[in-house]
Amino acid sequence: MIGKQLMGRILHDTRAATAVEYGLLIGLMVLAMMVGMNGFSSEVNKLWNKVGTTLSNAA
Repeated sequence: MIGKQLMGRILHDTRAATAVEYGLLIGLMVLAMMVGMNGFSSEVNKLWNKVGTTLSNAA
């Protein structure tokens, strides 16, 4: 009897599901930030290459 009641409580407990949902949301946000930073870093790299080329040509 005690095992059946415990199993019922575990199956109806939603606290762990909420923690998993928050974990998934945080993971998706981190992934989106990584993709955004990847695009940003390539643009910054292009900018510094252009600056370096311009300085080399000016000298």
